[in-house]
Amino acid sequence: MGRSYAIFDTGIGRCGIVWSGAGIVAVQLPEARELETRRRLFRLYPEAREQRPPLNVEMAIEGIVVQSRGGAGDLSEISLDMTGQSVFSQRIYEFVRTIPRGETRTYSEVASQMRRAGGEFSVAQALAKNPFMIIVPCHRVLEVGHYADKNSPFGGTISKRHLLSLEGTHPIASKTLFDVLLPVAPPRPHN
Repeated sequence: MGRSYAIFDTGIGRCGIVWSGAGIVAVQLPEARELETRRRLFRLYPEAREQRPPLNVEMAIEGIVVQSRGGAGDLSEISLDMTGQSVFSQRIYEFVRTIPRGETRTYSEVASQMRRAGGEFSVAQALAKNPFMIIVPCHRVLEVGHYADKNSPFGGTISKRHLLSLEGTHPIASKTLFDVLLPVAPPRPHN
């Protein structure tokens, strides 16, 4: 069986999902217009054909829809087709799936869990290429300082901050010039 896809409505817009006989291949977060979402899917998976989703995919869609509306949709049992993903990326994706809803970790905390000292950049790179948006909740992994400004590479209109706010988590909005040039000094004790 080849790859197939479907477009579906969520609380954040029209998303796409691609699957194979082995599991979910990718989740496409919404672009500004459905046509752009379809174009991105076609560009990334030109062989995929629009089909009615089988049960595993229907369960994934249902969980994504629930989560996109602020609910606690369960995506833990959804099968993923990780063909073409590096072993390191697969390990990161599996770990990130265990981060509970409403909680976050930093890139360095994930690297530490992977026993990859100094591997923050490698973790960030793997998560930047995460094709399983929401199922592998990479929006729960933030920079040190818990900054969440970045948009998803697989959905140009949705930011990590927006996805986290749906879960009731409110990370720091953005780095300012002062954060970069004047790091916060620890408070001085009052005598």
